[in-house]
Amino acid sequence: MKKNIKLKIDHISKQFKEYTALNDINFEIGQGQIVGFLGPSGAGKTTTIKIVTGQLKQTSGNATILGMDSRKINQEIYKRIGIVSDNSGFYEKLSVYENLRFFARLLDVPIFRVDELLEQVGLSEHKKKKASKLSRGQGQRLILARAILHKPEILFLDEPTSGVDPAIAEGIHKLLLALKEEGMAVFLTTHNMNEATKLCDKVALINKGKVVEFGSPDQLCLKYNQDLSYDVLLRNGEFHRVSQQSKSITQVREWLDSDQIETIHSNEPSLEKVFLAVTGEELI
Repeated sequence: MKKNIKLKIDHISKQFKEYTALNDINFEIGQGQIVGFLGPSGAGKTTTIKIVTGQLKQTSGNATILGMDSRKINQEIYKRIGIVSDNSGFYEKLSVYENLRFFARLLDVPIFRVDELLEQVGLSEHKKKKASKLSRGQGQRLILARAILHKPEILFLDEPTSGVDPAIAEGIHKLLLALKEEGMAVFLTTHNMNEATKLCDKVALINKGKVVEFGSPDQLCLKYNQDLSYDVLLRNGEFHRVSQQSKSITQVREWLDSDQIETIHSNEPSLEKVFLAVTGEELI
């Protein structure tokens, strides 16, 4: 059964004078899906978010969000979406709790939701702290909490874990996967391919304004798996890299039959290596 489509992009292009920021972009996001838009800085990721959320108009093509043309987004649509971007912020003179209470009232959200959410993002013990005193990671979590306070149908995340330590990033990942299970659609832009592999159902690899590949992380890694080899660690500590040839397969079968194998792993490329193979450029 086809998922309820929350965002659909048809042949979107954006031209800034002589510069082409986006070139014929196509994809869609359904309910309970995390779709990653992956590429280096300047690839067109943020421009895409601005277009689909009505902050910027495309040169050509159509974007439909929650059934409405992105060029005609009204206040009712904004109440059904959440956005975390470089422009997102909070009131520094207010406490963590006061920040969320203010937006709860603004969005007609029950006040009890504030404490519930602070617990969810790990900020309960900092609820009385002035927002200006938060660390970068705590500030990121406050911004995320504000974005999901009203349980939006679709959440836009522009590099949500940029600059935060691995432990904080792990917490954000767990929260996003929980939101996905609750049915929230998530549009994630990042240049962190490991993050995308872990979180995304589908990924679009974008370079110089153009989507160069689209599919699940596993599909793309298998598609560009030219090596066709396996790393085998035996119980005696010996390591072997074996190719997918009849002689090697026979050897692996012998190891298996004699219970000598500790671990065995295939060597398909990472998303980062796929990006390099497709574009000839490294992510920076």
